[in-house]
Amino acid sequence: MRDPMIKRIPREIKSDIGKQLVIFLFFVLIISSASGYFVSGDSLIKSYNESFEKYNIEDGNFELYEKADKTTLEDIEKDGKISVYENFYKQEETSGFDSNLRIYGERREIDRVCLLSGDMPSKDNEIAIDRLYANNHKLEKGSKIKLNGRELTVSGLAALSDYSALYENASDLMFDNDKFGVGVMTDEGFDSISDAHLHYSYSWKYDSKPKDKEDAKDKAEQLVKDISKHAVLTNYIPEYVNEAIIFAGDDMADDMVGMQAFLYITIGILAFITAITTDNTMIEEAGVIGTLRASGYTRGELLRHYLAVPLITLTAAAIAGNIIGYTVMEKYMALAYLNSYSLTTYVVRFNLKALIYTTAVPFLIMLVINMVTIAGKLSFSPLQFLRRDLSRRKKKKAFRLNTRIPIMTRFRLRIIFQNLPNYITIIAGSFLANFILMFGLIFQPMLENFQDSVSDNMLCSYIYVMKAPAETENESAEKGYLTDLETTYEQYKHEQVSIYGIQKDSKYVNIGHEGDGVYISTAYRNKYDLKKGDKITLKEKYADKEYTFTVRDFYDYPSTIAVFMDYDQLEDTFDEDSRSPIYLSNKKITDIDDMMIATTISKDDLTKTSRQLMRSMGSIMTVFLVFGIIMFVIVVYLLAKIIIERNARSISMTKILGYTNGEISGLYVHSTSLVTVLSIICTIPLADKILASVFKVIFMSYSGYFPYYVPPMILMKAMLIGVVSYFAVSLLLNAKVKHVDLAEALKNVE
Repeated sequence: MRDPMIKRIPREIKSDIGKQLVIFLFFVLIISSASGYFVSGDSLIKSYNESFEKYNIEDGNFELYEKADKTTLEDIEKDGKISVYENFYKQEETSGFDSNLRIYGERREIDRVCLLSGDMPSKDNEIAIDRLYANNHKLEKGSKIKLNGRELTVSGLAALSDYSALYENASDLMFDNDKFGVGVMTDEGFDSISDAHLHYSYSWKYDSKPKDKEDAKDKAEQLVKDISKHAVLTNYIPEYVNEAIIFAGDDMADDMVGMQAFLYITIGILAFITAITTDNTMIEEAGVIGTLRASGYTRGELLRHYLAVPLITLTAAAIAGNIIGYTVMEKYMALAYLNSYSLTTYVVRFNLKALIYTTAVPFLIMLVINMVTIAGKLSFSPLQFLRRDLSRRKKKKAFRLNTRIPIMTRFRLRIIFQNLPNYITIIAGSFLANFILMFGLIFQPMLENFQDSVSDNMLCSYIYVMKAPAETENESAEKGYLTDLETTYEQYKHEQVSIYGIQKDSKYVNIGHEGDGVYISTAYRNKYDLKKGDKITLKEKYADKEYTFTVRDFYDYPSTIAVFMDYDQLEDTFDEDSRSPIYLSNKKITDIDDMMIATTISKDDLTKTSRQLMRSMGSIMTVFLVFGIIMFVIVVYLLAKIIIERNARSISMTKILGYTNGEISGLYVHSTSLVTVLSIICTIPLADKILASVFKVIFMSYSGYFPYYVPPMILMKAMLIGVVSYFAVSLLLNAKVKHVDLAEALKNVE
């Protein structure tokens, strides 16, 4: 026979349709976002992984000081057990776009090109350029680009398989698809460009593929020694550390894990709120449950009945969320990556894991949390339900409150103590919501602070790194030295450290020149928590030679991991081949041939991190901001609503005694207001502290340093958003108080 209690389920949903609709919509929001994220991310990752074989992506590349002859290349191939391919490039400044464009010739064998729209170049004045670079500069097929006075026509938009993230240099903290782009030309077109900025870059493929990352590391360490025996290396990047190749894939994979954690934490909180709601319903229906148990209904039957509504709501939301995720959110979430990375074409694929992550696991979380709560409540005997004696703690006399405390304040305190578990949940929910909210709020001011800090603390306007010594008549120019070493911390990723040799009486860098020790940048100090007198050990990038220095003092340079020493000290410490002459200057140097300049470091190079993060993460931060507000409102509203419902009889009694709705709201709603406002004030600084620790841990995995900074106004803004959001909730709660019927006082009288 069909269970007659099934008929109660639609009535229960209908009787509290507002609450169920809020929970349903929130589930749909988070599940559709997660589903779209998993589907798009998985499709992009699979296409990314397939691209290594499809486009024959290199196992690494190296750059030589001069072009290698055939014999040299054959010796390198034989010793290193690799195949070497010429992959020369020329890097030119673009006129009108204030950016650098790295140009390659035709790529038929290694690092092949994925054409996304238009055509591949067929004439020597045509170029196919990276899609993101084109989008940022509003370029399309037929557009014109001027390089060093020469005009080229854009034939199409493409993705270069070894530049899924547009890193200009391996040492860059962040890629930059605005100030840096890549493109390909015909071999004839490439040869027609001036050789002033020609780089002798070679890509390699192992004869025997490395088994894993450790094997790749061992092979790369041996290979650099093999190459160095035959030629002068100026750059060397194995594929497994080449951020231009691996960053996009690693980032997408890490984001998937982060989204899973975010989804499950959110579902868990909402499941807990749902469990509290169900627990409140069971208290209200204690007499009915007692009667049903006495009539022969088992605990299992009642457990299944009270599990039905939350599980039905979640299942319906999961179905709707997955449909929206596959149709709408997939495209939106994919754009978050396509607007940041130069990925090859991808196809949306059915993702069973996404279905499990967004439906099966949330269903299990909801089932377990609600089952534990409901089963605990159903452990009481039928007689206890009939007597409404559902407390495991023996009733104790309420502790006395000082009579000097005003009566209304004492009343509010009693309400808080009687509903303490709900208020604790409000505090926990407020913390998580404020954590998400803060994450959305701090990003822009943090990036702006970084840009301002870099601009205010630049060594000079331009740093010219020379290929060989050259003279200039520019009065602003000051000679120096620059070399690059690597950190040797075993627990952290090895990163590049710039070593500057500074002239005495320098007008750009003020350091002491007498005595031992070196000055390190504040970025270096802050990232690795260094102090005066500490020893730092650095090694050459392509050799095992190490150098140990004593930290004498710090130099205010927040943008770069750098070391500053006396000009003569650097000259004595490093061989001539391992140091580069540089010019520090506040004015452009125009009387040195471009062929003599290896690279120029300017403000744009130092601020590329903040510009790119602002562009790629700005829209996502808005999502965090909105999601944090929505989550805060839902948590506070649902729990405060439960508090009012549990106290409906008391509220009804106070109405009978002549208290107005406003006075009653002053007792019950204001108690919630007190707890909520205090939780906002307390949890926002806590979220700020935890975020600072999280950011420090995250950026230890990246090269360079990005300081955590939150202006006081952001904390005030977060608090204001919380208070204003709660004000909207309090209006709904006041309306809930008004709707409490006077007859409630006569119901369920014990």
